[in-house]
Amino acid sequence: MDRKLLQYLVEYLVEEGKAHGCALPPAAADAAQGGLASASTEALWLAFRSLVNVRPPWPAPGEFLATQDELLQGLIAEAGVATLADTTPSPTDPRLRLWRGDITTLAADAIVNAANSGMTGCWAPLHYCIDNAIHTFAGMQLRLECDRIMKAQGHLEPTGQAKITPGYNLPARYILHTVGPIVDGALTPQHEVELASCYESCLALAAENHLESVAFCCISTGVFCFPNHRAAEIAVQTVRDFLAKDTSVKRVVFNVFKDLDLAIYEELLAE
Repeated sequence: MDRKLLQYLVEYLVEEGKAHGCALPPAAADAAQGGLASASTEALWLAFRSLVNVRPPWPAPGEFLATQDELLQGLIAEAGVATLADTTPSPTDPRLRLWRGDITTLAADAIVNAANSGMTGCWAPLHYCIDNAIHTFAGMQLRLECDRIMKAQGHLEPTGQAKITPGYNLPARYILHTVGPIVDGALTPQHEVELASCYESCLALAAENHLESVAFCCISTGVFCFPNHRAAEIAVQTVRDFLAKDTSVKRVVFNVFKDLDLAIYEELLAE
């Protein structure tokens, strides 16, 4: 991680925030308290990430974006970029694949973001949801583009639909953003229909844009509380049904992070 790049970026964001009367998020305030020049690299990274998490969708000067892009691309390269060759094919259908890892490091034609209805990212500083991670590592260009799309749409994103944006600094060429159902209480048939629609909408959008590989996260199973096993069943069945009628998408990766989801998908993909 390049400390010089980080310090420049954080200093810019702090001054930008002050100019707009914005309060600094805690991690940035902590780093600034003792002086950014003496802050550790880790403290500067947390400050940077928290600042971009709360930064409104303002344009940024070219020098800043070039520095941001250099930092983010360097971090992703350091983490190691994964390819489809690193994923495990289903023993029953090699088009379906399983991969455990950080989706922001996967080089697919498109990765899927579990978004909220505002569609401009997670605004909670340092929140480690997939929406936050994707927006952080794609770069602030992503929030600006999502804001443009939502302003043109004129209303919140309905559950089960999808939007497409460039991947910017991610190894993935594109990001498919979809809002999964929120399960507040008992799981209902409507929740299941909406989750299936997320997968169907993303695949249809991928096919429309001539994308041959798509990597799905476990939509709605985190803070949206959709039961993991049923969510995986719906995901696998919906993808299988789609590929049976549309062969333009050649590879679909189920990206997991938890031991629980890994075991579930291993079982389902072996059937």
